[in-house]
Amino acid sequence: MDVKKSLELIKRGAVEIINEKQLLLKLEKSKKEQKPLVIKAGFDPTAPDIHLGHTVLLKKMRHFQDLGHAVVFLIGDYTGLIGDPSGASKTRPRLTGQEVAENAKTYEAQVSKILDMKTLKVCFNSKWLQCMDGAKIAELMSKYSVSQMLERDDFSKRYKAHKPINMLEFLYPLLQGYDSFALKADIELGGNDQKFNLLVGRDIQAAYGQTPQVVITMPLLEGTDGIQKMSKSYGNYIGITDTPKEMFGKIMSISDELMWKYYELLTNVSMDNINKMKRDALGSQLNPKDAKVNLAKEIIATYHSSQDAKKAQEEFDSVFKKGNPPEDVPTYETEISEQFVWDIIKKAQLAATSSQARRLMEQGGVSVDGKKIQDVDTKIKPKEGMIIQVGKRRFLRVTIKQKK
Repeated sequence: MDVKKSLELIKRGAVEIINEKQLLLKLEKSKKEQKPLVIKAGFDPTAPDIHLGHTVLLKKMRHFQDLGHAVVFLIGDYTGLIGDPSGASKTRPRLTGQEVAENAKTYEAQVSKILDMKTLKVCFNSKWLQCMDGAKIAELMSKYSVSQMLERDDFSKRYKAHKPINMLEFLYPLLQGYDSFALKADIELGGNDQKFNLLVGRDIQAAYGQTPQVVITMPLLEGTDGIQKMSKSYGNYIGITDTPKEMFGKIMSISDELMWKYYELLTNVSMDNINKMKRDALGSQLNPKDAKVNLAKEIIATYHSSQDAKKAQEEFDSVFKKGNPPEDVPTYETEISEQFVWDIIKKAQLAATSSQARRLMEQGGVSVDGKKIQDVDTKIKPKEGMIIQVGKRRFLRVTIKQKK
């Protein structure tokens, strides 16, 4: 691939490149000398389960692999003991060595779904950082000033608010920068919330007489709510180990607007095709829902298989187009006696309170064996296999208690 096309692939989805001119020079030199660039991406093993938000960076790493460059997956087993406060208002809890080791074990198995493990170089920064004695740490710290550190947004805010910042936190970006020096990184990839740390890497390399790396930042992917960044703590994540059925349902729940960002950052669909779909959707030549179905199938095929994607779509259509219950409906055991529908819904935990259960009925969100029930005074006599549906996605299969 020529340099121009390489640059086009590298820029796909990126927030910022610092700087593009230097990147172009590195690419041209790499091609001329037939020597691959060293691409670094660091991961502190604080969360062993990877979701689609994490894969934005992994996909960019794969782009560089496809271009023939040397991609380094750096596990920060040493810096993970410190905890990076990026984007946080306080220091993150420090992990124990055992926690870091346990988390690190899961990475290789999960990233193999995206990265070419045959060419990927996996490193642990403890290899060089744990060898640094007091003199070397002092030398590293002398390369950066406190005023430079306070240019970092979260440090600045905490300093102005008179909130504590310990010296260990100042050390973190310096150690991350030293990683770039140790690896002789040509390019470092990271989320745009890591921009300060990535730039420190450029300064540290220059201070040690090395050509500074190019920094490429990638966006933080919004979760299924379309507001917060994808995170397990927000409950808006799509895990790469989620079942095909879970993936399909979650992807179909995202907004039409967010769908295009998912296409760009999470799939291999060409930008020309993505832009054509956008135009067709705006011109009413393409139903956005059909584009979203295709997106779900693309993503599921990546982490499972095309057959799994097809089956997930068929079950989704069966439930949401034809009104059939899904295959794995949870059961609720009860007695054969007349009961209020709202009471069954409440006891089966399909509603948090009795009033919420009644409200769901009044709004037309409750069906019994396919028949909508809106009268809150309705009583039913449960029977074996009866299906109760609340909303579009929650189903319940009734079973009858056996008399002893």
